[in-house]
Amino acid sequence: MINKTLVYFLLVLLVFLLLVWIFSNIVSYFVIAIILSTICTPLTNRINQLHIFGMKIPRFIAIIISFAVIIGIVSLFVVLFIPLITEQISIINTLDYDELYNNVTVPLQNVENFFIDNNLTDQPEGFIVDNLRTNLLSIIQSLNFSVIINELISFTGNFFIGLLAVVFITFILLHNKGILRRQIIKLIPNQYFEVFIVAIYKIEILLSNYLIGILLQVFSIFCIASMGLSIVGVKYALTIAIFAAVANLIPYAGPTLGAAFGIIVGVSTGSGFGNNHMLFLGLKIIAVFGVVQLIDNLVLQPLIFSKSVKAHPLEIFIVIFAGATIAGVIGMVAAIPVYTILRVIFNEMYEGYKQFYVFKPK
Repeated sequence: MINKTLVYFLLVLLVFLLLVWIFSNIVSYFVIAIILSTICTPLTNRINQLHIFGMKIPRFIAIIISFAVIIGIVSLFVVLFIPLITEQISIINTLDYDELYNNVTVPLQNVENFFIDNNLTDQPEGFIVDNLRTNLLSIIQSLNFSVIINELISFTGNFFIGLLAVVFITFILLHNKGILRRQIIKLIPNQYFEVFIVAIYKIEILLSNYLIGILLQVFSIFCIASMGLSIVGVKYALTIAIFAAVANLIPYAGPTLGAAFGIIVGVSTGSGFGNNHMLFLGLKIIAVFGVVQLIDNLVLQPLIFSKSVKAHPLEIFIVIFAGATIAGVIGMVAAIPVYTILRVIFNEMYEGYKQFYVFKPK
């Protein structure tokens, strides 16, 4: 017979997960704030321990300094993209669109001629180019720019609201050390106290290791990609490497996105625009990102994911795609931490059921 306490606990857990799903925006703000507070805590504590003229630096000043350091690092990353954006705009302004159109249509016409000459189609000459032109025009005409502008305004408003919420929550978490843990512990009944304290401790350790591993992965990919791209003579190697390192946080799709960005930037900012030059440069960039992915897949990911969260690679694969099915890209990024929390909770419940008898009737 199923124990009533266990049934009640599972019902409470289901209700909690449902509330998390309904208020996903608020939960996402809390998750981002927890991550930022975890990153800023060592620096904040260090600054808070310093003394100036015999006076200890107040904690809220230490938090503000930590925020300033984070803003400074992000600003440095943004500054790296400004020259690239400026050059891309100048390239677009100086493009010869007739030549560009010919460069695009000539290979397509060659494909058409191949199909027609070999009797592989009964379509008239120009069918590929005409269909491409028709489809592009229909896509452009179907765009509702007023809707796009309204969506952009709405996104901007939501972004700043979310930013203010994250900053406020992060400040509270940093200023009141351990407030989140204390509030969770207050909700735990005495009967289950030991089980959940062990679970909270294990979750903190695993998520801390995972976060440190992610930061190590981002830094490693940045170093390898920037060195490789610099060696093969690609402009804006640091900018491409930063984008690729951050994009790599998206499982499976991120590496492809980073490589595509690198090829587009590398080819468009290359010193020559001949077909052979662009092809050779593109192959060199692909080779660099191939090496990056080999190192990431064979060395970094097994160390970070399997070791830090103590899960089998097959588990991680299934969890990531389940997260993508539920919440898209955000679900893919958050899948492993969420799975780690749930797995630890259920494991501790099971151990508590076997060893401590917390779910068995008295």
